[in-house]
Amino acid sequence: MTIAAGGSSSPVEVVLGVDTHLDFHVAVALDQLGRKLGVITVPTTKHGYESLIRWAQQLGYVQRAGLEGTGSYGAGLARHLRAQGVEVLEVEPPKRRSRRKGKSDPIDAEAAARAVLAGETASVAKSGDGRVEMIRLLKAARRSAVKAKTQAANQLRAFRLTATEELGCRLSGLSTRALAAAALRFRPGDHPENAEEATRFAMRSVARRYRSLSEEIADLDAQLGRLVAEVAPGLTALCGVGTDNAATLLAMAGDNPERLGSEASFANLCGVAPIPASSGKVLRHRLSRGGNRDANRALHLICVVRMRTDARTREYVARRTAEGKNRREIMRCLKRYIAREIYGVLIPSVARSSPEARGVSEARVAAMADTT
Repeated sequence: MTIAAGGSSSPVEVVLGVDTHLDFHVAVALDQLGRKLGVITVPTTKHGYESLIRWAQQLGYVQRAGLEGTGSYGAGLARHLRAQGVEVLEVEPPKRRSRRKGKSDPIDAEAAARAVLAGETASVAKSGDGRVEMIRLLKAARRSAVKAKTQAANQLRAFRLTATEELGCRLSGLSTRALAAAALRFRPGDHPENAEEATRFAMRSVARRYRSLSEEIADLDAQLGRLVAEVAPGLTALCGVGTDNAATLLAMAGDNPERLGSEASFANLCGVAPIPASSGKVLRHRLSRGGNRDANRALHLICVVRMRTDARTREYVARRTAEGKNRREIMRCLKRYIAREIYGVLIPSVARSSPEARGVSEARVAAMADTT
């Protein structure tokens, strides 16, 4: 489709905005001037995604698309659009005060498209097609397993508190692991006849769950250790950066970390970029409350470890303390420096790990390494 401009024709650049859902997506197409071209609803299937692409291509040249939830409901559509050469941008949900025109799926989809035109998108979406995506999935599975293991441990200790005096005395003073081992040795029978036998039966059941979850976590840790070592071996070599923190930071950056643009963007995404909070003659900064809180927590833990064990960091803390800085201000500065150091190692490592998977040339990878 073309539009006339001064007697000549120029191709229409189509910008898509998509409001994503579980069973269907609603898309709105705008041209480069912000004029609405049409609305379509498609199912969340491969056939539906292909129908959306064909519909948009009939309107003009599709170059960009803004989606809500590229890591959840919109993940499948985002992969399909990227495979077609469309740049996929993550769009934040509309703010409440911007809903004066009401709320509906077409309205939200149009708002997403206009956010792309205005350059107000959150960021380029993660590609989710490489080893870092594997790390993210395994990390999510480990997190849920650890949570379930903690619940099982708490329940075991609760059963010990309410057990009979004789059983409680036998189990008192045992660590959680020893308590689970003792409960695994119980033989209450298949048909408990009293409260003590029921307690033994219940404790053995929870102990089996605790053991199974421990084995599951160990397996996940082994896979995470292997993948992190393959993707970014230099990351775990840094002081205070273990496999768990490295996996968190890798998952936050994604398989296409070049989307972050600069180490300042990386720091902002981690929530460690200082925010100006000056007024009048008072010049100060405050901690950021935004960004990825898991990544922020990882940087905080690295900072704590370095303040305890790293001589260079301890010297820095002593110097800034003598200057009148408190512990919170010093940690804010340290986390910003740590983010800069990690960016210089993490970004080139991920870029080298699978350049073919993202269509990145070896020259582009080398250029990224030189600039970080």
